[in-house]
Amino acid sequence: MRNKLTDELAVCGMNAVLAIGEYHPDTINRLFLREDRLKSFTGVCKQLAERKRPYKICEDEELERICKSVHHQGVVAMIEEPVIEPLSVEDLDLWVNEGKTGILLHSVGNDHNLGAIARAAAFFDVSFMVLNEKCIIGNDEDKQGLRLTTSAYRVAEGGFEHFLVRKITNTAAFLKDASKRLVTIGTDTRARRRISDLKGIVKTGSQVKRPGIVLVLGNEETGLPDNVKEQCSCLLRIPGTGNIESLNVSQAAALFLHTIFEV
Repeated sequence: MRNKLTDELAVCGMNAVLAIGEYHPDTINRLFLREDRLKSFTGVCKQLAERKRPYKICEDEELERICKSVHHQGVVAMIEEPVIEPLSVEDLDLWVNEGKTGILLHSVGNDHNLGAIARAAAFFDVSFMVLNEKCIIGNDEDKQGLRLTTSAYRVAEGGFEHFLVRKITNTAAFLKDASKRLVTIGTDTRARRRISDLKGIVKTGSQVKRPGIVLVLGNEETGLPDNVKEQCSCLLRIPGTGNIESLNVSQAAALFLHTIFEV
């Protein structure tokens, strides 16, 4: 839930708020929590007091009103609304030079999926999450550009505190240039090559530095468009029984990120 008057975003859930308190405490403007959660957030409350920012003991009903969700888990932090900056040349240089892993999401518009992908990304040491302009996250009132939502933060369980979130305007154009410097892996349920082929594609060894990698994931219903797939270094699929056409995009992301992590 966004507060348009104060440019704040409500973040709820124990792990999500604890992670913000640990890694980016200065972004918390106000904290609301049940009395039974106070012990877990003593440090955060102390920091808020030092900054002359308020915290308040609340009942569940008030917490639900603040974050517009029954899934608050007894704590809500009002943070400065995250601003998603464009991916810069410096970001890309770091990605390439340090052999980082990143995810590029094309037209992925479900905030629960975004949160689940962010959780897997943090678990498998992803450094960048890049969203294209068609990734409209949130409800109708939020559809004024790319935004991270209360639900995405809660489902991510603190994942967003561990990598940079950036945006691009044109996926195909970005990949055309990025594929010259990074291994760009497109996901496609009809690809000839499998996820198990990844280790042969990303060549590493004692004399070979691990390259930077981009995992490109598309919309669950339509996948990646042809002009995007054409710009990827390779296309890979996850083999299965065929009983179900494909996995949920967050499940696919987790399997691919695990395989990349193992390379």
